[in-house]
Amino acid sequence: MELQQIFDRLWKDYTEQNSSPKKVYDLFHSEGEQVLNDHIAFRTFNDPRINIDELSRPFIKNGYVEKGQYNFDKKHLFAKHFEIPGEEKLPRVFISQLKLEVFSPFLQHTIKGVLENIPENMLKSENLIFSGNLWGKPSYEIYEKLRQESEYAAWLYVFGFRANHFTVSVNSLKKYTSLEAVNQLLKDNGLRMNDSGGEIKGTPEQLLQQSSIMADHTIVDFTEGQYNIPACYYEFAMRYPDKNGKLFSGFIAKSADKIFESTDYYNK
Repeated sequence: MELQQIFDRLWKDYTEQNSSPKKVYDLFHSEGEQVLNDHIAFRTFNDPRINIDELSRPFIKNGYVEKGQYNFDKKHLFAKHFEIPGEEKLPRVFISQLKLEVFSPFLQHTIKGVLENIPENMLKSENLIFSGNLWGKPSYEIYEKLRQESEYAAWLYVFGFRANHFTVSVNSLKKYTSLEAVNQLLKDNGLRMNDSGGEIKGTPEQLLQQSSIMADHTIVDFTEGQYNIPACYYEFAMRYPDKNGKLFSGFIAKSADKIFESTDYYNK
């Protein structure tokens, strides 16, 4: 599958499920801005059938190479990011995975059970990253119990394989040239910011600043009925040049740790 087809399909699924990203995208366009994507992020588990190496295959096939590795000790996550060398306008791909072995027998057993329900033909399919929940209707009771250990696991249990978020490159904007200006525009238009660790994560000295809106609530069909829970969010990234004048292209684990919380459950 061609890269543009992959990106278009991911964007279509992302904006159909979540209203805020399209609202934000249209808002920037109404302000005369052209929106470029800094990175797309995915979530998975460290099971060898569906881990980072498996989810990255469609991107590797299209020229992406691994550029960085990151550990999130508190959330028990490991991540890699990928880029196409020399293609600065193509988005980075950021894939994280949950370290199942450090969690309770309940969480491990639950996730092992849902993964066993993935159809065999999907495990090696290039469509895996678009496939959403492959294990059937989730249970709200299990979702709530998973949340007590890991919001990340609970989110993935419900939504499965899809883009967790896209990211606006603030560097590409002409009018809104700082995260402070971007955040103010968003708040003025009724969007709720992720303020965990402050609205802006990171500093110019770290060469990367990030912010994000909180994930949209969406209605999900659970076995117990319909419930509104947070789905996906939109992120905003400002990158700075290093001492050699080259724009920083990686990620800061401490900042990303707080960005993950954009999908944490909250009351509307």
